[in-house]
Amino acid sequence: MPRQIAYICDWLPPDFGAIGQYTLLDARNTAAQGHHVLLGGLSTRADNTEYEDPGDGSLKIRRLYIDTYDKSHLIHRLLWTVRANTMLVRRLWRELRHADEIHFTGSPPFILYFVWFANLFLRKRLVYRIADFHPECLMATMERVPLPLRALQRLTIVLRKRVHRFEAIGEDQRQRLIQLGIPEQRIGVVRYASPVPISPDTVPLTPPEELAGYRTLLYSGNLGVAHDYETFLEGYRRHHDQGAGRMALWLNATGPRADRLEEELRASGLPVARGHPVPLEELANLMVTPDAHLITLRDPFVGYVVPSKMYACIDSGRPILFVGSTASDVDLLCRRERADDYQQADVGDATAVFTALERLSQRCDAAAPGDAASPAADQRTTRQQHATAACANEGAKPSHG
Repeated sequence: MPRQIAYICDWLPPDFGAIGQYTLLDARNTAAQGHHVLLGGLSTRADNTEYEDPGDGSLKIRRLYIDTYDKSHLIHRLLWTVRANTMLVRRLWRELRHADEIHFTGSPPFILYFVWFANLFLRKRLVYRIADFHPECLMATMERVPLPLRALQRLTIVLRKRVHRFEAIGEDQRQRLIQLGIPEQRIGVVRYASPVPISPDTVPLTPPEELAGYRTLLYSGNLGVAHDYETFLEGYRRHHDQGAGRMALWLNATGPRADRLEEELRASGLPVARGHPVPLEELANLMVTPDAHLITLRDPFVGYVVPSKMYACIDSGRPILFVGSTASDVDLLCRRERADDYQQADVGDATAVFTALERLSQRCDAAAPGDAASPAADQRTTRQQHATAACANEGAKPSHG
């Protein structure tokens, strides 16, 4: 029988946000099965309501305006989170009252608290598609977790146990939920897919001119606190100082770690092109443009964060380098779907990154022979000149080795 189902998430397209992209796909698929669906989310533009009729059901999309915030300021983030969650529940209240089920994700952070409190009055079935874990993601950034944050986590676990069903987006997340005491029978694994279809006919974009002559390695999306870049940077440096020097990084990313990585690459004279995330309608074209893809994840975030871009990376047909743990679903899916074109290196193992880049460059050259020669030798000469000049300015001789 057709049901009334409400979805709540954070940023909806055209605003950039992977959770919103995937939630929109979920809502459309549910409506295509004959259900009547509301999707409520956030927008940096004005309030907007759209209607779609996929299949036998219906879909109402409500975008609610809210301003952005300073992600580097913890208090600003906390205040914005409270305001965003309050607004979502308050302004969607009428639709939530008529829903049979309420589906929500981990974005915005701590939406669980607001939905749970609202459900004391609404009495609806709650389905939690747990994308990112909060406060566990914050705890993973700390060497010593303060007692108030531990108390908040315990309260969060209590509220999670009041949810009727969980939809983990990976096996690693399912294991995390079981470890937190969620009954296994209430957890299903419902993986995402690429938010856009990618086919052999998908037309590539024009790669950055500054990487002409190199094989391009694309990092796309967010490069935040959950993502390693230090291990990649050291292995990349060795690839250009000691190895073939054929792979060049196309950093099409946002986030403070993306800025830091770009600064360190340019200071070292290593090849890099900086871009920004493309609109959703260009995502498929972007994913088939590079010679290979880069995905990274720090070990404390395994199971708490699943890099959603891996689905589009897999569908692109391009080789993949993952710097992260074999306990992650990234490794599980890449080995299963792209076994012949997949390289993995543990966080902290720069030697493995160097070896992987050497293998990738050989594979890319074999797949598309006859391209321009690598500028690696010229780059090495330039970096040596920079190093010599720097040592001369300090009145010292350059070291070698």
